[in-house]
Amino acid sequence: MIRVLVVHDEELLRSALVQLLRSDGTLEVSSLSPRAGIPEPDVLPTDVCVVDGECLHGPREAEGASLRARCGERLVVLATPSRPGVLRRAFDGGAFGLVDKNAPAQRLITAVHTVAAGERFLDTTLTVALLEGAEMPLTSRELSVLSLAAQGAPMAEIAACLHLSRGTIRNYMATAIRKVGARNRVDAIRILQNAGWA
Repeated sequence: MIRVLVVHDEELLRSALVQLLRSDGTLEVSSLSPRAGIPEPDVLPTDVCVVDGECLHGPREAEGASLRARCGERLVVLATPSRPGVLRRAFDGGAFGLVDKNAPAQRLITAVHTVAAGERFLDTTLTVALLEGAEMPLTSRELSVLSLAAQGAPMAEIAACLHLSRGTIRNYMATAIRKVGARNRVDAIRILQNAGWA
């Protein structure tokens, strides 16, 4: 039996994924919400962890590291081609498998078996999006400025938080807007969020 842990923040979708995976008699499936906290490996031992890519928040944040620490390196991440930032985060975070959310159900089962065998699985529909995700147009500082702006912080607060002058913040903001091809900072934030970068 392959022990599989499904991590998804939406109860209905988490239950559906569990039922889908349980249709394969060789999989022993359990699940949890990312908000519940990941238990210690000896409490809930798993061979493969299936995670919704939206649960891996922010670039290089602790969610992915926490999942790997608790569930091992064999992560299968569900993502869509329209969110290259999410794909990049998953790939950079060490995911062994990337599965398109729009793929046929059997593809997820195949990915779980492939990853359980210690091999990588990359859904062909995600390949181009993953390459696009490699081209994050902003520097980490520009991304920080836009992320704080997305939370509603005014220029003065962003400057204080990042220990920079207001003029420098305005320059970072203008550069970020230009790089993503946006009309203004609201449009730049929308573009980054739609791509899964912020």
